[in-house]
Amino acid sequence: MDRIATDDVESTEAVEDVYLGLLAGGEKMNIQHVRIEPGGSVPVHHHPHEQVGYIFAGELTFIVGDEGEEIVVGPGDSYSLASEEPHGAENRGDETVIGIDVFSPPRDNPPWLD
Repeated sequence: MDRIATDDVESTEAVEDVYLGLLAGGEKMNIQHVRIEPGGSVPVHHHPHEQVGYIFAGELTFIVGDEGEEIVVGPGDSYSLASEEPHGAENRGDETVIGIDVFSPPRDNPPWLD
């Protein structure tokens, strides 16, 4: 068994005000810590991974699908995104968003990190 504490993981600023930290992972999935400061946004993208997540703090507005539907998730909310589903996210509030994302198959770095 591997044990990885959030405090032991170095977060990377993927895009301005968006911080990602790779937590535990296996052959079929992994989990990532997410922190998005007020005003931070993740560009619309898609990937072959299924993605589920959970928000602990703050509110995050997802922009999903080809029509750009907006869906707000907040503390206590979970969400799921299908493989190849276009999506982005924005922190339009005053509070830092803290959450986790789980990817299957595992994803080390998003393509927009490069």
